Amino acid sequence: MERTFIAVKPDGIQRGLCGEIIKRFEQRGFRLVACKMIQASEEHMKTHYADLKETPFYGGLCKYMASGPILAMVWEGRSIVKLARMMLGETNPAESKPGSIRGDLCIDIGRNVIHGSDTVENAKREIDLWFKADEMLDYAPCAQAWLYE
Repeated sequence: MERTFIAVKPDGIQRGLCGEIIKRFEQRGFRLVACKMIQASEEHMKTHYADLKETPFYGGLCKYMASGPILAMVWEGRSIVKLARMMLGETNPAESKPGSIRGDLCIDIGRNVIHGSDTVENAKREIDLWFKADEMLDYAPCAQAWLYE
């Protein structure tokens, strides 16, 4: 099974969207293996978004992400990185399809409520940045046989 890092951003926390977002991942059949509420430092966010360092919005993004609590999560499932990105929708909510998290819950690109790893490699890097190995649980959900052949 593949793992991905998902974070509800400060705007999602302030708007009370954590339950709705978790619900969508659970209903899809993915397994939550780690979860914690955290107030990240700006330095932590600079490390997290290091691949965007050359973009004009990098500084503002890191500052914004450090401005409030974040719900950091690790989800597991078959092809989860690709499928989670589809569930999130486009970075710009105006380009996101109805039914996606951003398409249903967001208006502005700077307040798009959720972050999700974009590649399997980035998922591993992000998971390692936010969680220690002993913070992730390994359990077999009873519905697994009904999700996968």
